[in-house]
Amino acid sequence: MLPAFRGAPWLAALSLLVCGACRHSSVPAEAQRQTRIEVVEASPSPGELALPVRAGSVRFAVIGDSGRGDQAQLDVAGQMVAWHQKFPFDFVVMLGDNIYPPHGPDDFTTKFEQPYRTLLDQGVTFYAAIGNHDPDSELNYAKFNMGGQRYYTFRRNERRLEGLVGAGVRFFVLDSRSLDPRQLAWLRDELSRSATDWKICYFHHPIYTSGRYTSGARALRLALEPILVNGDVDVVLSGHEHFYERLLPQHGISYFISGGAGSLRMADIRRPSAIMARGFDTDFHFVMMEISGDALYFQAISRTGATIDAGSITRRVAQK
Repeated sequence: MLPAFRGAPWLAALSLLVCGACRHSSVPAEAQRQTRIEVVEASPSPGELALPVRAGSVRFAVIGDSGRGDQAQLDVAGQMVAWHQKFPFDFVVMLGDNIYPPHGPDDFTTKFEQPYRTLLDQGVTFYAAIGNHDPDSELNYAKFNMGGQRYYTFRRNERRLEGLVGAGVRFFVLDSRSLDPRQLAWLRDELSRSATDWKICYFHHPIYTSGRYTSGARALRLALEPILVNGDVDVVLSGHEHFYERLLPQHGISYFISGGAGSLRMADIRRPSAIMARGFDTDFHFVMMEISGDALYFQAISRTGATIDAGSITRRVAQK
């Protein structure tokens, strides 16, 4: 299901330096989380929406490795439009490799604006993370909402009927091509300052995977996982692997890989790991998510419109 890791040179070097520790947890024994999560799977009927569409909820879609400008990307975009009628998500998070090479002057038109024209015209906004195949010009492309920054954060709030603000959701978007000390310090500080109910972090390269990038994932995990755990991150989204995978919660965090909105390596989940909860590597896909109160609902959809995974994640305050 997945390809060989071709990350930044510093990451390859880090892999060699820490290879002896890669088999062990990167989380210090004294790490303390304020929250824990519970996952319940769902089995909707064909074509049935598994998300509740509650009034005022935070609704979004997830796509990764999308920017090919070919028929497969158009097919997935068509499913996004069709399901948007049932589940009117307000924004889309992009997990990197948003614009694949070869690069040309019409890239943003042919590999983004045209495939998602219907959603853009309906006011859906996109928030991109940068991937290893992306040109740096994406940082200043207005429709990706990156504001010229390699890493950034934004917040969405649940709105209740009484006009009160419900659950707050803060997204932390990273550049996993180069997790330099400055970026890691920024993430640590932003997580500690955030008082939102939900913290969701997304970036291109996964730190857990059943695909071919396990060595790179271990190296990234050593640098990033302690910060995610201590910062009470609830959900992590990544791409890079060209399939769908949901992992069993690790140290209180739910991990999703969604790298199949325009790219696919069939049968690339060669050795499903013991922590894989659900994997899908036979077709392209995208994911929908909804947050209402202490629950996050998810539903992954294939290029043909079939549900490949669905369920809910509930946040609970950890018992002292």
